[in-house]
Amino acid sequence: MMPTIRLLGCSLAIFCVTPLFADSFSVHVPPSANGSQLQIGVTFNLWIPDDAVTLRGIIVHQHGCGEGACRSGETAAKDLHWQALAREWDCALLSPRYHQSQDQNCRLWCDPRQGSGEVFVTSLEQLAEQSMHPELARVPWCLWGHSGGGFWASLMQMEYPQRIVAIWFQSGTAHSRWVSGEIEAPTIPDAAMGIPMVANPGFKERDHQRFKSAYSGCYQMVKDYRQRGAPIAFAPDPKSGHETRDSRYLAIPFFDACLAMRLPGTPGTADLKPVDLNGGVLVPLHENYQDVTQLSPINPPNPTTANWLPNEALALKWAEFIRAGEVADTTPPPRPTLVSAEGNQVRWHAEADLESGIAAFVILKDGHRIGRVPEESKSQFGRPLFQGNTYHDTPAFDAPEMKFLDPSGTPGRYQVITVNSMGLQSQPTSTE
Repeated sequence: MMPTIRLLGCSLAIFCVTPLFADSFSVHVPPSANGSQLQIGVTFNLWIPDDAVTLRGIIVHQHGCGEGACRSGETAAKDLHWQALAREWDCALLSPRYHQSQDQNCRLWCDPRQGSGEVFVTSLEQLAEQSMHPELARVPWCLWGHSGGGFWASLMQMEYPQRIVAIWFQSGTAHSRWVSGEIEAPTIPDAAMGIPMVANPGFKERDHQRFKSAYSGCYQMVKDYRQRGAPIAFAPDPKSGHETRDSRYLAIPFFDACLAMRLPGTPGTADLKPVDLNGGVLVPLHENYQDVTQLSPINPPNPTTANWLPNEALALKWAEFIRAGEVADTTPPPRPTLVSAEGNQVRWHAEADLESGIAAFVILKDGHRIGRVPEESKSQFGRPLFQGNTYHDTPAFDAPEMKFLDPSGTPGRYQVITVNSMGLQSQPTSTE
């Protein structure tokens, strides 16, 4: 496909639009030589559920600062677990990948006022055209941002509040930077304080020389925004530092609740439903939860001194996460589909469990177990997942495929079982 040329401000920018697979699309925007525009190149990777007729929103998974974090943006849209959330609500999953070099200042992109905000919006128009989903240019967004991605999300919140369903701040916000005068303070519109939010630093950041500002910044933002009446909660992970670990098991249910509460009734439109603050649940707000035993819903005289969460189900998950850094699940995953065998090569398709993702697959032959994919589950960051889980909440670059080679080479009837990250198994699916 030939590059598409668009005018951006006063300069000429070339957008390279590339269809990757039937459900995946990509737009690349090179850096601008104009100092008033985005000076770091970016690639937007988009995944669309294959059965979505009209999209209702976009789940944005925004990485943080630095070369390693930026590279994680190459795999985020392929994440089966986040895809399950997107599929549930007929949403697209978007993972921007900024091409920041080691010697470049992250603020050149993580402050959307430096051009990344405008490029984000304009690139959605390009992706809308490329994917033949024109509604992509107008549907609302869920913003998940890690570190510098949270910094970016907190400023996008002030620029485009009417477009945002909810925000998850993963160890990052610009709030403390503008309060201190380090960066220009944005105007805070009333609509920005109507967006449901969760701030989720790692407790190990609290006293960390490098990352303690992520912890304190998240807490101070929650206190400030609650005083303004905003629907926000503080949810420090007791087991993590700056890495994302198992936060997805609370973040995905949070977005699920907010999408249910706020998406327009008519697919493809942008008019978000307002948040009913009285319909939420208040839970205790503390800077340090290590010695706190009371995490049940409360009814304080001044509601702005407490956390706000969308519903009781999420309040229970929040309390579990605050105590243990984990969220339990008792629901088995959906069974695999399209199981086929060609010779001794078995292939299949599987969709993730919305609650717990996919950890592995068990392979049976004539009723007997003959293998597992992967053979052994390993994880440096939280529960093992089939695709792996990096420091940045993204699949590993060497994630396995859904296939298995039977070493025996003899014919037989194969079955495949999905195992989620809690170890729960689906019903088996046999070769067709």
